[in-house]
Amino acid sequence: MKLLRFLYKQKTYWGKYDAASEMIFTSLEVTENLNFFPAVIDFFADAERSSRIYTDVIAQRDVVLLAPVLPTKNVLCIGKNYYDHILEFDGSAKDAENVKENPIFFSKAISSITGPFSPILLHTGVTDAVDYEAELAVVIGKKGINISKENALAHVYGYTILNDVTARDLQKTHQQWLKGKSLDTHCPIGPWLVTADEIPDPQSLDIKSIVNGEVRQDSNTRLMIHDVAALIEVLSRGMTLEVGDVIASGTPKGVGMGFNPPKFLKKGDTVEIYVEKIGSLVNPVQ
Repeated sequence: MKLLRFLYKQKTYWGKYDAASEMIFTSLEVTENLNFFPAVIDFFADAERSSRIYTDVIAQRDVVLLAPVLPTKNVLCIGKNYYDHILEFDGSAKDAENVKENPIFFSKAISSITGPFSPILLHTGVTDAVDYEAELAVVIGKKGINISKENALAHVYGYTILNDVTARDLQKTHQQWLKGKSLDTHCPIGPWLVTADEIPDPQSLDIKSIVNGEVRQDSNTRLMIHDVAALIEVLSRGMTLEVGDVIASGTPKGVGMGFNPPKFLKKGDTVEIYVEKIGSLVNPVQ
């Protein structure tokens, strides 16, 4: 199932998306009563109840897509989770081995979240080095703490696409990454959430970033240093993962900072992040 959130006639809806017809099936009941994400999950999981909700059929072209998840805390992010990305930042084999032992965690403020086709703002005067990062995002559907790797994927509701937009100069200036990762509009998510039953193996997905038609990143999630199950296991040690939590699983080689000279985003650019079995997240740059 592809679950999405969208704006239609000045109201916000949840709905199921049919890619073949490009039509959305929705219901006012979802809009009015089920704004809290765990309740949305429960609603769509009730086959008898959800089978009666399709009071409207809407074409995708007639709506404004919103981020398909509403986390209640910062987006949980993984740094340097692909070997080639470590090396493009002048990393060494030793750096890669250190990361292999212990993943790097940081977060992005929820205020940075935006949806598909919404503009990524350059924040001129605040930063001069806005970069893109293609990432597979994992959405938690079952609350848990101290989750074993063997049971980790059972806690996943679904997957979506996330662009971990980063102000590289702020990331360096402030040393700790929160500020450089959390400017407004610097966390596009979407276009929809694909439930886990449609992606039984998250470690076999092609992932790409494309800027103005130029492929910048071209990799596969099997190249992650720490796979999705391992990330959930380590993150949940002593820390409860809640329904609706979003985990950004890291980015491969090919970010703007990795080029010589760097290829940072500029006004008028269009950034597309593609993940196999999910689709494309597209955002203009302003």
